[in-house]
Amino acid sequence: MEYIEKTLSQVLREKTQADPNHEFLVYADRNLRFTYGEFEKRVEDLANGFLAMGIKKGDHVGIWATNVPDWNTVLFACAKMGAVLVTVNTGYKGHELEYVLKQSDMVCLCLINGWRDSDYIGIVNELVPELKNSQRGNINSAEFPHLKYVVHVGQQKHRGMYSFNEVLLLGQHTDSKELLEIEKTLDRNDVVNMQYTSGTTGFPKGVMLTHRNILNNGLGIGDNQRLTHKDIVCLPVPLFHCFGLVLGMMAILTHRATAALVEWFDPLLVLATVQKEKCTAVYGVPTMFIAELNHPMFNMFDLSTLRTGIMAGSPCPIETMRQVIDQMYMKEVTICYGLTESSPVMTQTRYDDSIEAKVETVGRALPGVEVTIRNPETGEECPNGEHGEFCCRGYSTMKGYYKMPEATDQCIDKTGWLHSGDRGVKDDAGYFKVTGRIKDMIIRGGENISPKEVEDFLYTMPGIKDIQVVGIASEKYGEEVGAFVILHPDVKLGVEDVRDYCRDKIGRYKIPKYVFFVDSFPLTSSGKIQKYQLREMGNKLVKEQMGTAK
Repeated sequence: MEYIEKTLSQVLREKTQADPNHEFLVYADRNLRFTYGEFEKRVEDLANGFLAMGIKKGDHVGIWATNVPDWNTVLFACAKMGAVLVTVNTGYKGHELEYVLKQSDMVCLCLINGWRDSDYIGIVNELVPELKNSQRGNINSAEFPHLKYVVHVGQQKHRGMYSFNEVLLLGQHTDSKELLEIEKTLDRNDVVNMQYTSGTTGFPKGVMLTHRNILNNGLGIGDNQRLTHKDIVCLPVPLFHCFGLVLGMMAILTHRATAALVEWFDPLLVLATVQKEKCTAVYGVPTMFIAELNHPMFNMFDLSTLRTGIMAGSPCPIETMRQVIDQMYMKEVTICYGLTESSPVMTQTRYDDSIEAKVETVGRALPGVEVTIRNPETGEECPNGEHGEFCCRGYSTMKGYYKMPEATDQCIDKTGWLHSGDRGVKDDAGYFKVTGRIKDMIIRGGENISPKEVEDFLYTMPGIKDIQVVGIASEKYGEEVGAFVILHPDVKLGVEDVRDYCRDKIGRYKIPKYVFFVDSFPLTSSGKIQKYQLREMGNKLVKEQMGTAK
């Protein structure tokens, strides 16, 4: 594999020079279109605006937004001026935002009004009460000493915040000399993006990814789909995840393709976008594809331009894969596996793999990435057919966890192998299968959820004496959050009491779908809680409840 040894900004300039009039970003629902040339100019204006505001090279700039048109402008502007983009999960509530603002040393937060039941402006004003009485660019917060700027990605004016257009205007009236000087100092191994991922510790960790990490991962992913400048990729997956940012935008950029973006997932909008823009690829987790296939208006759309795409996040049922291939024409659809720490993809099926390979395996190693199955006890490589831990090594390995050197050392060993915490097996043809999890993690529809994080939060609820959180099997999401609760004597709580306590405090996807009240937990002879038994109990109880409901 021939690596890209450039920064994001250099690659964008290279693709723009190849054809400035080629479309880069498209929103079919509002007919908003940016060519490569128009987009690069907008990026330059924003980068100059950020510098004029006072943001410096190396500063951490957060973005808390759905896939709005200027999400990518913020990403590439940060990359151009040497700032680090910190992506904030759109499902976060105040409790989680507070942690990320502090842990990331965020200097600037760019945000939209809100999403679903979350009022982002209200949350920020509650966390940073000084904002309403601060001059723009001069926030002086006792709780968040690094935070100096808040930018509203929209037209409205909010006290203490810059509006996005003001920053663009500022940039248009700023000389590019400083920006050009900074660009000369940037290196492909600089951190360009920080993504927060749930860990077994319960505290999300900031994964530091470099230009080299994500550009080359995008290159390999796109190659395996046979992407070219003629491809139009429909992206309904969130940009704050590696799925949207790397598998999506980096694969598209490195192949000079076009991104047809959807602001948030809506199956009807995805189908309409594919038809209107004549998309050749579409991405999604299995639940997204199921929603599209089962939409009552599915047969009204012409999807015959589709050829490829990516399904990732959780295993795909074989019947769904057959329907995607037959009814959505995606004969070259691919499956990916990886984790944020590996930028993220380490294995992928190829466009011409069999349907069995696409549902029974997660493909072969990505070019340039060594992938092995290793014995978690000895660290030795397992022979083919023997189960062990997925490990990878190569250009895609993260730079580390931000301000967490011990956690970094636990994840990346002294020989450079990154340990995934996932159990798997490799066959003689080089195909890998994920067979379970070594680490204690719940994966719900592609979202990583730390059981300990939910446990630590629920320990704060009056009346709860002890709690254990596990993943409960789900046809729709792969897993759902289940909580086993021991109450203090004489305390009475119901399922909805526990769920209500979580609302507006933690992300909706982390709220336990199932709550079981028990008197004790199953223990080993040494007194350790047997979570696997709780999972089995939970799955059995859910089946019984469903049977009773019928």
